[in-house]
Amino acid sequence: MNEQRRQILQMLAEGKITADEAERLIDALERVQPESPPGPGPASRPKSRPKYLRVVMNAADDSGGDGQFRLNVRVPLQLLRAGVRLTTLIPPQALTKINTELGKAGIPIDLNELKPQHLEELIEHLDDIAIDMDDPENQMRVYCE
Repeated sequence: MNEQRRQILQMLAEGKITADEAERLIDALERVQPESPPGPGPASRPKSRPKYLRVVMNAADDSGGDGQFRLNVRVPLQLLRAGVRLTTLIPPQALTKINTELGKAGIPIDLNELKPQHLEELIEHLDDIAIDMDDPENQMRVYCE
């Protein structure tokens, strides 16, 4: 770990900056001084951090027409990050009620367990995956960009 990154993390630990500010500083640091890959070999461009979750779908129109249905959704990952941070502001009693209602609706998510570091791990893994669905009438693709 380089010295600047360590200093940013130290300021975060001391409460001098917020996690969001630390993230922006580290991003700026990586743009200015990209880390060189370990080991010998030609220097390659560092992989850029994904900014969007993309869902693209082409499907046959089920309404009786002979047209195509097209869905193209691009969700900023920063919106997901902000949402996870907002869950820390929800009072514990409300979280219990929310989790109960989500369970009743068939959504087995415990918001108490949702942490920013878990989201970052998920985003990191999403960056390595592209989900493609092809059948004669429908096509869907989910990926990060």
